[in-house]
Amino acid sequence: MAKKQESYELMTVFSLKNGEDAAKELVEKFREKIASAATLDEVNEWGKRKLAYPINDEPDGYYTLYTFTSTPDVPAEVERVLNITDGVLRSLVTVK
Repeated sequence: MAKKQESYELMTVFSLKNGEDAAKELVEKFREKIASAATLDEVNEWGKRKLAYPINDEPDGYYTLYTFTSTPDVPAEVERVLNITDGVLRSLVTVK
């Protein structure tokens, strides 16, 4: 039986300690990672925002929302890569 396709949302908060260009490089890295294994519907860059509370002594973060459709194994792999990537402050994948 084939795995069912689901719609997912991935919200990421990238670090700005290395500058906004470094955060944009991470946005592109994950855009390519998701597009290579899933149908990428939309990437909505919210940009630099103030965090509700400092994370790792950083008051600001670069927010991005990815919307994609895939089988359940793709979000698991993306989460694994997010957890080991430097410059990712927070991330959350949800079923839409």
